[in-house]
Amino acid sequence: MSKRILEDSQTATEIVRAGLKRRYRAEKRFRIFGIAAIVISLLFLVILFADILGKGLPAFRQTHIRLSVFFDPDELSPGTLDSADFHGIVKKSCRTLFPEVAGRRRKKALYKLVSAGAPYEIRKMVVRNPSLIGTVKELWLPADDELDMLMKGAISRDPDGRFNVDQLAWIERLEDEGRLRKQFNFTFFTAGDSRDPELAGILGALSGTILTLLITLLLSFPIGVATAVYLEEFAKENRWSDFLEVNINNLAAVPSIIFGLLGLGVFINLFGLPRSAPLVGGLVLTLMTLPTIIIAGRAALKAVPPSIREAALGIGASPMQTVIHHVLPLAMPGMLTGTIIGMARALGETAPLLMIGMVAFIVDIPRSFSAPSTALPVQIYLWADSPERAFTEKTSAAIIVLLIFLICMNASAVYLRKKFERRW
Repeated sequence: MSKRILEDSQTATEIVRAGLKRRYRAEKRFRIFGIAAIVISLLFLVILFADILGKGLPAFRQTHIRLSVFFDPDELSPGTLDSADFHGIVKKSCRTLFPEVAGRRRKKALYKLVSAGAPYEIRKMVVRNPSLIGTVKELWLPADDELDMLMKGAISRDPDGRFNVDQLAWIERLEDEGRLRKQFNFTFFTAGDSRDPELAGILGALSGTILTLLITLLLSFPIGVATAVYLEEFAKENRWSDFLEVNINNLAAVPSIIFGLLGLGVFINLFGLPRSAPLVGGLVLTLMTLPTIIIAGRAALKAVPPSIREAALGIGASPMQTVIHHVLPLAMPGMLTGTIIGMARALGETAPLLMIGMVAFIVDIPRSFSAPSTALPVQIYLWADSPERAFTEKTSAAIIVLLIFLICMNASAVYLRKKFERRW
């Protein structure tokens, strides 16, 4: 009998050990799969960032060509600058540099090496300093975007390519004489959009984004905090509060383009607000970010221990005083974090802004909340749809700027949470 019991005991032990071995193997496989998933995710992230940086970093440098510009007093005078032929001045400078070039076709090919924005650069110089009239200056003017791509290696020097034999010879001569160089592209940060890639910048889109986000912050933060406080601290638990809570959670999952349709139908068509304006964009993004801020605010209020409320009420504070002076300051770090995350989401949105007309080609820098403007994500969308090779470079550079903004906003959210967070 004892022998049989011993055998049964050994069998049960072996079964348990075999089961443990299977569990350990399963756990080991699970760990391997988890690590593999993380490594693959990081690998794709590295590939994505490497591709963006590889394409975008060259856009921060722009090719310039040095020309000897004669500010002809017969063409220029302080009272006739608006009608002066600055294009002709640039053409004369090119012909002075290559006097052997003859024929309309060859001259036209020569002029193509210089950007169409060079005459406007010369005009700005004369307006700022009229004493230049009658002098000869060596000026670094922006080169054409095709020449810029050639200097950056994006276009081959094949005579059957973008440049003919004459143009390649002129470019080689300019290089030998030190008249071509790449310098930091200030235009990218100081100009608005343009049809010419070498003249296009993000200042207009950046200004529109800042104005739009400012409207969003001024509206969404106080409304979101007030709603969260009411629902969490003062609203009674009934069908009405349950209805509000369910719908707020549902709104957080609604596609952003729906908010764009709402803004188009209500703010523009019904209220008659200006189309393609930061004011309308801010209102639309406010509707989109409010659910996120409300949910984060309620979570922050729930994290405050009930003892704080009980202690304040016990010493005679009213419910409103308890919330304002005790609960809300402790919950504010979490609310700020939720607000910043909601704003970061709004910063990267494109679909709702497309619906309200912020996809328009805007050259001027917006100076008010009602001025026509676009936003940085929309500008990226527009440039990505352009056929020119140089706009691909600009698109990646704008994505880098947008990612920097997003990283800064998320980092500030982490900083605020760590700095003001209290543990009980």
